[in-house]
Amino acid sequence: MKALRDTHVTLSHGGGGKAMRDLIESVFTEVFQPPGMEDQARLMTGALQEPGARLAFTTDSFVVTPVEFPGGDIGKIAVCGTVNDLAVGGGRPLWLSAAFIIEEGCEIALLRRIVASMAAEAVAAGVRIVTGDTKVVERGSADRVFVTTSGIGVIPPGRNLAADTIRPGDVAIVNGVLGDHGAAILAARGDMALSTNLRSDCQSLGHLMQAVLAAAPATRAARDATRGGLASALNEMAEAARVGIEIDETLLPMRDEVRGVCEILGLDPLYLANEGTLVLFVPEDQADAALAAMKATEAGRGAVIIGRATAAHPGTVTMRTLFGGSRIVDMLVGEQLPRIC
Repeated sequence: MKALRDTHVTLSHGGGGKAMRDLIESVFTEVFQPPGMEDQARLMTGALQEPGARLAFTTDSFVVTPVEFPGGDIGKIAVCGTVNDLAVGGGRPLWLSAAFIIEEGCEIALLRRIVASMAAEAVAAGVRIVTGDTKVVERGSADRVFVTTSGIGVIPPGRNLAADTIRPGDVAIVNGVLGDHGAAILAARGDMALSTNLRSDCQSLGHLMQAVLAAAPATRAARDATRGGLASALNEMAEAARVGIEIDETLLPMRDEVRGVCEILGLDPLYLANEGTLVLFVPEDQADAALAAMKATEAGRGAVIIGRATAAHPGTVTMRTLFGGSRIVDMLVGEQLPRIC
């Protein structure tokens, strides 16, 4: 294979000829090493041979700005986001596809860093990137690079994680600190002249979910608290289950820097995006087991119980405040920060 000598993407790299082939082989397939070079991946797994096993399938697009930020980049977040969508539904993530919309003029070196980051995160998450696509658009039609990933996993027989299975008395647990991603992205944009040491929490949660489900098989449901943050995830779950959810502000794991950024800018940290944080509900008698399983994983060392489901106020999330009062935590209206993933 001839080495790619270009330093920036040109329209010829999307034209279907030799330039495109050189870009794909040098930047993408050399790193991802997909099984074969056909127009589709051909996949097999013994996990589907079990009676009652089901395929899980998800897709997502990523347009984060900046494309590289403390703690991650658009490639890492694409792998983590897709893996986590499969994992919180009880699936074991196996395969990903990756499609790239590349702006004319994008640096080849940037693409190489993004692809290397994706490959490293895929290895860490235990998945393979098996197929993909590239398109090049005119300068000004995109913001350097956009990524779309789809993922396939397997849900084993008898597993049914769904928000509508949550019952009053179930315990709510998060695996770590809240708001790091949204605050880190905001600071990285440089618009507000904020100086922080915050890093995105971007990480894959498949191994954590498998550990939790082994220790607490009656786990009801889980959601990754991405756009809209913890507040939106909890509201979606409360509405689906027709239960109330009560959380305690004193129990919420949050860095002082995140609280400070929110105070300065008038943001509510409960709505800040996360890319490596989930909330799950388990029956009370399995809460200790689930918490211990989380804490035994790298992604769950900061796991804590933050509240529980109740029969009161179905479909509503409330929070006991630091001052001992109670307030309703509504669903986010609009978007606090655009293009955070």
